[in-house]
Amino acid sequence: MKAYEIHEDTLLISDDPARLDRELVHRFLSERSYWARGVPPEAVNRSLDHSLCFGVYQAGQQIGFARVVTDFATFAWLADVFIVEDKRRQGLGKKLIATVLAHPRLQGLRRFMLGTRDAHGLYARFGFKPLAYPECFMEIRPENSYKCGC
Repeated sequence: MKAYEIHEDTLLISDDPARLDRELVHRFLSERSYWARGVPPEAVNRSLDHSLCFGVYQAGQQIGFARVVTDFATFAWLADVFIVEDKRRQGLGKKLIATVLAHPRLQGLRRFMLGTRDAHGLYARFGFKPLAYPECFMEIRPENSYKCGC
């Protein structure tokens, strides 16, 4: 399947899994994120292999990432979104989310969800809202899952 890519000047956003810098993704998630701190590399690699992943590249170097867990028919979960620290405040996160939501294989879904502790304003711009019926949702959360706060 041909990669879905958005080009803008020196910026590239692509769903081509061969372009991903897996070490960068693991390092960011395990060391810099609040939601996946301590995640083992094997878990990151397995998640990349079984998700629709987006890399953000500038001058050939990966500077951002997003992952969508989906069945491509009814449901998607947006996860692991980041832009490296020294590239933030340039609108790249907005471009990444817009690209994810415009992806042809993610159209017509019944539900698109995410979890965030600190980026509600960003996601609200794209139509995300608090759960309409939070009482309908449940989770299993093992005590030993990563050291995260969300």
